[in-house]
Formats: sequence, structure tokens, C-alpha cells
Amino acid sequence: MDVVIFILAIGGLIFGAEFIVNQSEQIALRFNISEFIIGSTLIAVGTSLPEMASSIAASLNHKPEIAIANAVGSNIMNITLVLATIFILSKRFLPKRDFFAKDSIWTLMPILIFLLMAIDGVINRFDAILLMFLMGAYLLFLIEDSKGLAQERIEKPEEESKKRFSWLRSLFFLILGFIFVVIGAHFAVDSASNIAKSFGVNEWIIGLILISFGTSLPELVVSISATLKGKVDMAIGNIIGSNFANITMVIGVSALVGDLSISLEKYAFDFALMTTATIMLVYITANKLYSKPTGVSLLILLALFLENAMQGIKVVT
Repeated sequence: MDVVIFILAIGGLIFGAEFIVNQSEQIALRFNISEFIIGSTLIAVGTSLPEMASSIAASLNHKPEIAIANAVGSNIMNITLVLATIFILSKRFLPKRDFFAKDSIWTLMPILIFLLMAIDGVINRFDAILLMFLMGAYLLFLIEDSKGLAQERIEKPEEESKKRFSWLRSLFFLILGFIFVVIGAHFAVDSASNIAKSFGVNEWIIGLILISFGTSLPELVVSISATLKGKVDMAIGNIIGSNFANITMVIGVSALVGDLSISLEKYAFDFALMTTATIMLVYITANKLYSKPTGVSLLILLALFLENAMQGIKVVT
């Protein structure tokens, strides 16, 4: 029964996130915001809402390992699964933005700061506030950077988008989306915890694999959709923004709810793999290696991640 509840809960998370993302995009279109900014802010934060809701629910239920593992696993999945998939599926991947020059520091900064914070074994409320300030700094950077960008619009006639836009409709679906996300997160964490106990699997593995994969599905769907429509800047912006939000907002807000205990030594492989995947992303953007072989290389990293997780399950059982 818990498996059925978990699947339905993840469905609710994705369904709610879809509402939020769609309506956020409509609001962005109304104000002529560029594609990259839409991808790295509104859509990135929107697709990170399932992770945030799940981690907050885990923190409230005194399950800090699930809260952090969810964010770590999602960051790994976003690069090794989502980015790899769009590289393999895309025929031509030619972004307009120089991601290495403008965004590489923002992919590594939150991870390095988080690892420094975790050395003492706990992410406390002071750490959480610093992470939230870091998120604010990133948003300020994007706002300043967007002033020099041409106002790229999503390919919809302006009159059509204005005609379809309605504040009342958007607010209704935004609220409905948040309701689905919050309820889905509660049941996802609760059922996942029960599954872990029934199989003798620790909560870190459940958060790292099961919940993180489920909550990464919105990023996967949105990025693939954007890539197939030729909006590659939006696709990569979504991944960079989502990963930034996972560390700063997901872990930060969860730590505001309650201190999150963590052992860097115990889960060294997973933290090292998250850092390695991020460095690979920087290397890819530096050399513009947007190709199918690069996608395969990232999938190999994903295989190592899953193989290590399976070893952890065997050890526990």
C-alpha cells in the first residue's frame, strides 16, 4: 500500500509543479522576461518545489537524512540524467549564452559553501540564513545580467499571449499547484520512510534515490520539452538554477524548520560524486562539449552513482 501511496504522492508533486511552472511562465511572458531568466529562475524554482516540499516535510518529521539526501540526489540526477538525456536527444545543441563565463562560478559556489558548513556535522539556522542570502545574491546577479540581454521571447504571438493571460486564472492554478505539492510531499516522505523500514533500507538511500528521482522528473520533462522546441538556453538554465535552488533553498528552508545533522565522512562518495558532476558541468560549458558522447559520459557517472547506492542497500540488508 505504501508503494501505491508513494507513486500517487510523486504524481501529485509533479502535477502541482506543472501547474506552478506553466503559470509562472505565463506571468513571465506577460512582462517579456528572457528565456534564460525564465529557465534559471521561475521554472528552476518551480521544478525544485517538489524537492523543497519533500525536504521540508522530512525536516518537520525529524528525518534530516532524507531532507539532505533528496537535495544531493536531485543535483546528481539533474546533471547525470537530465542533462545527459537532452544531449542525447537533441539534434543540434547551440546555446546563445556563454555559460562558462557567466554561470560556472554559480554552479560550484553553493556546493563548496554547503560542504564547508557541513564539516561540523550540522546545518543550523545560521547556515540556513546564509544559504538564503546566497540565493538572493544569485537572483540579483540574474537581474543585473538580464539588463544587458536582448528580450528574447518565447515563440508565441504577443497579442495571443496577452489575450490568454488572466491574473485570476493564474492565481487559481498557482494555489492549486502549491496544494498538490504540499500534500504530495507529505505523503511521499511518509510512505518512503515506511518503505525504507519494511525493506531495512536506511533513509539516506531512500532520499538519495527514490525521492530524488521522483522529484527530478519535473526538471527532466521541462528540459526535454525546452530542448525539443530549440530553447536550449532555457533547458540548461533550468538545470543550473534548479541545482542552485536545491542547495540554497531546499536545504536552507529545511534547516530553518530544524537543524539538519549530516555526516560528510559517512556519505563521502555521494558528496564527492555531486561535486564531480558539477565540475564536469563546468568543464562541458568551458569547452562547449554539447554532444551525444558527452551525454553518454554523464550516464556512466549516473551508473556509478546507482551502483554505489545498490551496494549501500546490500550492506544495510
